[in-house]
Amino acid sequence: MPTAAPIISSVQKLVLYETRARYFLVGSNHAETKYRVLKIDRTEPKDLVVIDDKHVYTQQEVKELLGRLDLGNRTKMGQKGTSGLSRAVSAFGVVGFVHFLEGYYIVLITKRRKMADIGGHAVYKIEDTTMIYIPNDSVRVTHPDEARYVRMFQNVDLSSNFYFSYSYDLTHSLQYNLSILRMPIDLLKKETTPQSRQESFDIFEDEGLSQGGSGVFGIRSEPYMKYVWNGELLEIVKNAVHYDWLLYIIHGFCGQSKLLIYGHPVYVTLMARRSSRFAGTRFLKRGANCEGDVANEVETEQIVYDASVMSFTAGSYSSYVQVRGSVPLYWSQDISTMIPKPPITLDQADPFAHVAALHFDQMLQRFGSPIIILNLVKEREKRKHERILSEELVSAVTYLNQFLPPEHCIEYIAWDMAKFTKSKLCNVLDRLNVIADSVVKKTGFFVNRPDFYCSTLRPDEKWNQLGGVVLSTGHLQTGVLRTNCVDCLDRTNTAQFMVGKCALAYQLYSLGLIDKPNLQFDTDAVRLFEELYEDHGDTLSLQYGGSQLVHRVKTYRKIAPWTQHSKDIMQTLSRYYSNAFSDADRQDSINLFLKVFQPAEGKPHLWELPTDFYLHHTNTMKLLQTKRSYTFWWTPEVLDHLPLPYDEVPCAENRRKLTIKKFNKYDEETDIHYEFFRPYELSSLDDTFCLAMTNSARDFTPKNVGIDPSPFTVRKPDETEKSVPGNKTNKDETVLQRKTAASAPPPPSEEAVSSSSEDDSGTDKEDEGAVSQRSTPVKMTETGDGTKTNENSFQPIKDIYGINLSDPPSEDDLQVYTRFVQLGHSQQKQEKNIQQLRSVNLENVINVMHISSFSQDSIYEVQPPKVDKKSIEIFTAHIQAGNGHMQPMAKEDVLMYREYIRNRYM
Repeated sequence: MPTAAPIISSVQKLVLYETRARYFLVGSNHAETKYRVLKIDRTEPKDLVVIDDKHVYTQQEVKELLGRLDLGNRTKMGQKGTSGLSRAVSAFGVVGFVHFLEGYYIVLITKRRKMADIGGHAVYKIEDTTMIYIPNDSVRVTHPDEARYVRMFQNVDLSSNFYFSYSYDLTHSLQYNLSILRMPIDLLKKETTPQSRQESFDIFEDEGLSQGGSGVFGIRSEPYMKYVWNGELLEIVKNAVHYDWLLYIIHGFCGQSKLLIYGHPVYVTLMARRSSRFAGTRFLKRGANCEGDVANEVETEQIVYDASVMSFTAGSYSSYVQVRGSVPLYWSQDISTMIPKPPITLDQADPFAHVAALHFDQMLQRFGSPIIILNLVKEREKRKHERILSEELVSAVTYLNQFLPPEHCIEYIAWDMAKFTKSKLCNVLDRLNVIADSVVKKTGFFVNRPDFYCSTLRPDEKWNQLGGVVLSTGHLQTGVLRTNCVDCLDRTNTAQFMVGKCALAYQLYSLGLIDKPNLQFDTDAVRLFEELYEDHGDTLSLQYGGSQLVHRVKTYRKIAPWTQHSKDIMQTLSRYYSNAFSDADRQDSINLFLKVFQPAEGKPHLWELPTDFYLHHTNTMKLLQTKRSYTFWWTPEVLDHLPLPYDEVPCAENRRKLTIKKFNKYDEETDIHYEFFRPYELSSLDDTFCLAMTNSARDFTPKNVGIDPSPFTVRKPDETEKSVPGNKTNKDETVLQRKTAASAPPPPSEEAVSSSSEDDSGTDKEDEGAVSQRSTPVKMTETGDGTKTNENSFQPIKDIYGINLSDPPSEDDLQVYTRFVQLGHSQQKQEKNIQQLRSVNLENVINVMHISSFSQDSIYEVQPPKVDKKSIEIFTAHIQAGNGHMQPMAKEDVLMYREYIRNRYM
């Protein structure tokens, strides 16, 4: 059993009951053995009154409580027809509480969908929500502008790329989440939070069956609020309710695919966390604010782990993190001129790089050193445009580096990607591959297991040059790559893919799955990873730029089809329309959702403000009392622990962010095996998540006989699974369509036109029948062509077996068959001669023993193997149990059964 495990929330299913004066929110764990009740007052017109008694109820106690509430709220005693307690809605979590100019609303998650599985911890996507007004109609004070604020708030579509988990902290990296589970036992005991009598009560402690010191330490960490999008919505109840009611959500992307290596399952997960600070749309949020938060900041993490072992302590897990974000300067673009590329202007002079210092101080604290900047903006232009940002960024980094120790300086790499794309003599991806290899060697990556012994016997040159911190338990990533262009969309996504591809090779090598840390294009593994990154890029581009990606990996490989260019023209128009006409409304909705703007009586309305500059720059509203040093621009504690990130150092300040409790080892709040497999419910294999995700063997590997099934074999374009002749059908007959689980479908106005150009290079987009998606393929057929579709669904015999059985055999084949028949006749004669020799006693003949361990072993009969004593005893006990003769249970079984009874019924 592990000594520490993440705490699983005990509020996963919710039911909202209502009376005229109260709302009662009843939450339970998935097994419905533990319940909590929240009481919300409906008599206050503008104030929020939430009461949590912190008591854990059983199922029977909740039924009795609801029965008493129903009886007590009926209009007349004994009147059964009129119920005093009615069921309003069922939900899976509370997004938060919000108010505008009237009373408070509660936002609940009503639909969810599982998107990924990380060591048994499920990651869900919000599919639908509901917004319920809390005060009763009899006390409601109406306001004419309330409805407009409600529509504006609901314009932030919570069903589009918002994710949550009941047991896994999505705001932190895998390296952080696993590092806190490896804290020393003495430190865990010291930091354990005492539980109340009600939470720690054990009905079997008097019988000597309590576990005592063999329990499990449950650990829960505070979320990293920068990536939490409902933090302000939960702030009002944060200190009034139990922590299990607080469900923090992130915004960005989450996709997972299964890489099958000769049947061995390896899960590849890509997760993007979008920053909630200085958040907004493309042209309305540029650069950084006064606190060092940059626009379009996204932390992307790729997680690779062996899915055959689920446990965090026993399994093999690896991750790599990289960041994208706008150039950390005070700059903007004026879109009032209605031109495709508005001029870039520097809004404020910052000679001491104050805003850049704040930004890189945050990065050093979270990621450690080295911080590597990959700047992809244009360096040579006829008219200064993007080059303005490069020159200012170089001067800012040069200024900041002169005060840092040389070993922790910020590294700056400038590369004009657009220029190299236009050149016919340069290969963009080859150059990016060189940069990616040097970056990964400097930062290293995270893996929670030590090196394999084979790595010591056959050391690899690239592996020995790897950076990071090497521990006895594995490797830690120190530092991060920060990639940017102007928009941080197309060029940035391709560069991040190349770095991620290089890191993926090291991750697979560290898990013992490949013999060298190197992956080539046109393999099933890289195509699967490329599909994940294209979904990742499309989703982030829709969120920030209003359209999908234009320049994809195929664009820079220069293998994009010629039909793609006409589509890119429409995508360019779509992005231009979105930026010019709809981004302002989207920005207002984001400001309202994140509570950057809070409506109040006597204040101007949000739509009346000429700009939101003052909302995002707090130093314009008040005078700061203290100023940071222009030379010692970093936090002192951060520099003391470099290259390790300060957030992962086990110091007293970081330990205060942890909640540690002692649990029984069978408690459902720490038993991830019980949470994942759910033995208390009936499961259907067809609905199993691992069967629905993208599969390299099913979706990429060719089905022809003789093809190497390894996902690391280079395929020719005509060998790929999507271009096998037997799989080709007419578009009118069969369309394979995998719905994107990572991003919601664009609005009707954006389906035909969906993206915009970021530079002048070529473009590419996947065909409609092979769109990169995340769930089970769905076959869609026309009603009139059903028979024809079934006829063409079978592959020709020649494609399956390599020959056509109706054709006569060739002369060479007939000669081979004749020789085979002759050999068969000779074998029969030889067997007769052997039998005759066996009848004669020959003293000088050596007796040859059977190779098999069975005395009788042929194609006709095999001697049954001997069964050992232990197996016979188990089988005998099974037969006796079937006849009703039960053997006494072991102490361990008794303890497990009583623990189940205690959690289920008491």
